[in-house]
Amino acid sequence: MTRPIRNVVIVGGGTAGWLTAGVIAAQNRGRMANGFTVTLVESPNTPIIGVGEGTWPTLRSTLSRIGVSETEFFRRCDAAFKQGARFARWTTGAPDDGYYHPLMLPQGFGKVNLAQHWMVDERGQSFCDTVCPQGRICDDGLAPKTITTPEYEALANYSYHLDAGKFAGFLQEHCTSQLGVRHVLADVREVRLADGGDIQSVVTEQAGEIEGDLFVDCSGFSSLLLGKALGVPFKECSDVLFCDTALAIQVPYESDDAPIACHTISTAQSAGWIWDVGLPTRRGIGHVYSSSHISDDEAERELRAYIGPACKDLTVRKIPIRSGHRETFWKGNCVAVGLAAGFLEPLESSSIVLTELSAKMIAEQMPSCREVMDLVAKRFNATTHYRWGRIIDFLKLHYVLTKRTDTDFWRDNVRPETIPDRLQELLMLWKYQSPGFADEFDRLEEVFPAASYQYVLYGMDYRTEVEPAALSPDLKLAEQARRENEVMTGRLRLKLPSHRALIRNIVNHGLSPV
Repeated sequence: MTRPIRNVVIVGGGTAGWLTAGVIAAQNRGRMANGFTVTLVESPNTPIIGVGEGTWPTLRSTLSRIGVSETEFFRRCDAAFKQGARFARWTTGAPDDGYYHPLMLPQGFGKVNLAQHWMVDERGQSFCDTVCPQGRICDDGLAPKTITTPEYEALANYSYHLDAGKFAGFLQEHCTSQLGVRHVLADVREVRLADGGDIQSVVTEQAGEIEGDLFVDCSGFSSLLLGKALGVPFKECSDVLFCDTALAIQVPYESDDAPIACHTISTAQSAGWIWDVGLPTRRGIGHVYSSSHISDDEAERELRAYIGPACKDLTVRKIPIRSGHRETFWKGNCVAVGLAAGFLEPLESSSIVLTELSAKMIAEQMPSCREVMDLVAKRFNATTHYRWGRIIDFLKLHYVLTKRTDTDFWRDNVRPETIPDRLQELLMLWKYQSPGFADEFDRLEEVFPAASYQYVLYGMDYRTEVEPAALSPDLKLAEQARRENEVMTGRLRLKLPSHRALIRNIVNHGLSPV
């Protein structure tokens, strides 16, 4: 007889737990009439990490899919728009060293590779400004849409900055009131295994034993289920990504009308980098660094020097970072999502997007019975391993392109033995052909498209050899795309409101429902 999968038990709340609960419940609502349940078990005594303030545009479709109002999301989660990231002092360390990784694709992407044409004829413009309007929009402090643009739609592609603590509470309320998720506040004291090695139940202090058919481990760094109960080892990547500590601080604005940056600001330091995220009520700022290259005290001094006098009486929270992931993500009837699966430094906001992608895959491929679960797990593991590998490559790319030699940290980051083999091969390939020209990014599992690699490569002065004569068949297309980008840039800069003005309008009046 088959063993149907009816009861999904998620252990752990926070962003990972509640996003996963929402996605699974929304996808499987039709099965609930036949006894399908989603239960989230959350400790009342364990605070969430709460520093994941950056997201990817995928969150728009995720929130829409689970039925969240974008207006209410802004009102409840201290949310702001994010249109990409600006990287300062990563290439040379000079005061004027900086580039954008925007969220808009280059103009004409898929039809013509503007990167090659730009390298032959830069015309005094950065790569970003040549191919898309978003860098200029960010420089002007403008929002990516207007108050008449419907919820989740955009004039310029965007994601969000948010208060992770408020976001988890907002999702909890939505999942329990609208999607039928059962919420159990209880501490897990024991994980009981069945004879075959599956998890049979979790035993809690306050609510007794909770049985399930599929368990999702969202218990954070502790990884109570996959790591501790099932013994899946952790695979470190500290030999590639050196940063292992973060110092976080929340900085109030000088006034209620202070501009809100509509992009993440990542400023390189002597042994790491500082994130600067603008929310409507405050800035979230943190220093991510390698403790092998700088002391905690010196790292805090660099952080406070970056902030200036505004941080005089503010306290700093220290957060350890263990870069890496579990060797297997789905074992038996247990799958890990979020920090329980792994963590990498928050350079490109990859944590929440990995949660979204994992939750979506679990929900859409929810095994109907235990007999097929191992097949689903095999596919999930292959896809998730690929995604983690590509994110590690992409984060490392920011370091290996540096020309900085002022500290051991930057010198050590370009040592060949610290660069993954696949990334080394791609760097060799990119000397002669630009990303997007070949098919190295053709898998559905890609998190970062070829365009993202272009923005980082050419933002950091990487050069691809281009034979001008080889570009002649696409000259008309390239010229047309460049002109279209100039026109679009001008129109958007005239039409878009300031970032703070739009957020205030959304809170006061709301966006048009889709």
